[in-house]
Amino acid sequence: MQAARSGSTTLGLRVGDIVEVLGQAEILATLDENGELDALPFMPEMLAYCGQRLTVDKVAHKTCDTLTSSGIRRMANAVHLTGVRCGGEAHGGCQAACLTYWKHAWLRKVDPDSGPGRPGAEQAMTAPQAADDTRLLPLLTISAQRPLAEDGEQVWRCQATELLRAAPQQLPLKNLGQFAEDIRTGNFGLFWTARAILVATYNRVQGLGKRILPPRWQFRGGLHWGFLRGTAEKTPTVRSDLQPGDAVRIKSKKEVAPTLNPQLLNRGMGFDAEMGRHCGKTARVARRVDQIIDERTGRMIRMKNPCIVLEGVICEGAFNLNCPRSITPYWREVWLEKIEENPTE
Repeated sequence: MQAARSGSTTLGLRVGDIVEVLGQAEILATLDENGELDALPFMPEMLAYCGQRLTVDKVAHKTCDTLTSSGIRRMANAVHLTGVRCGGEAHGGCQAACLTYWKHAWLRKVDPDSGPGRPGAEQAMTAPQAADDTRLLPLLTISAQRPLAEDGEQVWRCQATELLRAAPQQLPLKNLGQFAEDIRTGNFGLFWTARAILVATYNRVQGLGKRILPPRWQFRGGLHWGFLRGTAEKTPTVRSDLQPGDAVRIKSKKEVAPTLNPQLLNRGMGFDAEMGRHCGKTARVARRVDQIIDERTGRMIRMKNPCIVLEGVICEGAFNLNCPRSITPYWREVWLEKIEENPTE
């Protein structure tokens, strides 16, 4: 099967635009034999949105590389839609809840003042219903699953595992056009963008200084912005049995530092400057996460110590070159303190 519509389709979308997700047959016509368009899989979880009208949350003209840490990469003709995250139903129950990528070729821009969508469009098809379509089922199975590993374990494919293929070109800091695009599309404002550039420049200088200068001449020990320094030789763990709805305080950087090793890891889980922006704030537990797909291998990681996702807390790209990916950070329970709320009188 060859894609009938080109991935070069562009709709000139901006944040806040209203789009309608195309129907199954129209989307099928864009996909190749791997269920992909420009190496980006159309995942089974996305079928539920066929025919729905949704709002552009961010223009995904770039993305961060969480597989090899190569930095920011260019993505062509894609957006993120408000509130549309992968539920993991077709991926073994993965709980990562990644914000999905939508190619322009899968969407139709609509006038927000126009009437309802096409006949039947408001009746979004669920994934189980889509399974009845014999043309889509084999294709979307290919887009979600790789052959079994030698040990018999299921190996998964998703937009996150294929990100380097879908966004093969790196975007260096000196490419200032990416920041003009951030502002033009409404992803970020001028002040926010200026700060992101300054922080990235500072981090580059710190990295260079750490490589060429003796320790006594390095500014603040060569630390990147956020100034986190892990001090633990063996990182601790805490089980506080936090549950959805519990109110918590995110501990201060001073409290978090002793729980991290020099690589800013706690039992293999990182704490970065973006998370440090939330230190001292309060939030509610959204959910506990027990398993996620390893983006590098496609295997399911089952956590010995579940981590926590907090309501409304996402990576905003402030210290990561305006990445629009809006990843939900994972919090160790040792970084959170449960708040005992007064009962309503």
